[in-house]
Amino acid sequence: MKNKYKILVTNDDGYDAKGLKQLREALCELEDVEVVVVAPANEKSACGHSLTLTKPLRFVALEENFFKLEDGTPTDCVYLSLSAIFQDEKPDLVVSGINRGSNMGEDITYSGTAAGAMEGVLHNIPSIAISQVMDFTNPNGDFSLACDTIKKIVTKIRKDAFPLPDREFLNINIPPEVTNAQMKITYAGYRVYANDAEIHRNPRGEEHYWLGLHPLNFKARSSSSGMSDYEAIRDGYISITPIMLDLSAYKSMQKLEDWL
Repeated sequence: MKNKYKILVTNDDGYDAKGLKQLREALCELEDVEVVVVAPANEKSACGHSLTLTKPLRFVALEENFFKLEDGTPTDCVYLSLSAIFQDEKPDLVVSGINRGSNMGEDITYSGTAAGAMEGVLHNIPSIAISQVMDFTNPNGDFSLACDTIKKIVTKIRKDAFPLPDREFLNINIPPEVTNAQMKITYAGYRVYANDAEIHRNPRGEEHYWLGLHPLNFKARSSSSGMSDYEAIRDGYISITPIMLDLSAYKSMQKLEDWL
């Protein structure tokens, strides 16, 4: 009997997130697929590629092939799944998402969604991070284009194999309010950051801070060719960016050698 194609799904918005549930439903529509969801019990947005080392973690079964990990990060979810659920055979693919909000440019380094895919490729499993760029005046969001896109990408991978070498993953961003967008291969844009925090005081006068959501401002990298992820989203395209885990600044090595 032919083995089913096994997909491990995680996210950073938590096990009850709309994007995760719709991603699971979309993948389950594919033929001969077994989807296993292991997601954080709580929202872990912007947790980066973090592991939990100071306390124990516990799987909680919600239904068949659907688990939440108490206080775990997306990295924990993938890491522990490979130890506890996929002991005999690794999954064929890791999909992290569908994130509520963008993951473009240097925001990838903050992203728990991207981290789920990072952990997958560290274990030599083809991996995808997928995010829905949102207008947060519409908090519910529409994930239908993201679901159609991930089904097309997974079908292509199953037919023609994963297109990237070891320790590289696909980072997909879906434009808002576009129903039939074309795909563009992009590079990670140059994010222009601000330092936005709001101060609040409780009834005792103690100060607390909320980190703000500053606007998505980007600029092109002058040394790069092609289109950035941000430009693709701005122009209504689906952005697909190959991301590598090697952070070495190769162009600066000789300069550093000379400096020393």
